Formats: sequence, C-alpha cells, structure tokens
Amino acid sequence: MPANDDQPKLPGSTSRRGAPASGILGKIMTAIASAAVLVVAFMVSLLFFAIVAAAALVIGGYLWWKTRELRKQMRERPPGGRVIDGEVIRDDNVSH
Repeated sequence: MPANDDQPKLPGSTSRRGAPASGILGKIMTAIASAAVLVVAFMVSLLFFAIVAAAALVIGGYLWWKTRELRKQMRERPPGGRVIDGEVIRDDNVSH
C-alpha cells in the first residue's frame, strides 16, 4: 500500500512508529511510563469498584427500607393460610 503524503501530520511526529526504545535512557523512560500506566489503571479500577459497591449498598438499603412493612406483615401473618389461635370448649351433654 503506497504512503499517502496528503495526510496532515502532527508537529514533531516521525515515521518511526513502534520502534524500540534506543539506549538505556529510552528503556528506563519506557519502564517508568509503563509502571505509571499500570498504577493509573489500578487506581481507576479501584475507583470503579468503590462506585459500584456504593451503588449496590444504596440500592440494597433502599429496598430493605421499602420492604420493612411487608416483612413485618409476613412475620405476623405467615403465608399458607389463616392462623387462628384459640381454644374450643365442647360440651356433649347439652340438649338441643
């Protein structure tokens, strides 16, 4: 594919893309830049995790608060039918 010379180029850009770092100073600077990118990526991931955890806590707290009355009613009246507490006194000697 022929090079397109009509494309605008940034000032200071060269045609050496992806060339290895030359000399010890270039290698040190590459290592420092790589370490900085890794540290920044780790910090961003921690921030993202903290935001997701906070949102989960807020949503969970909201649902817990909104369902407290329903949970109270379910404790008082368990599902599966009507519960009647009481005693039955039966007297078989009563004439009708």
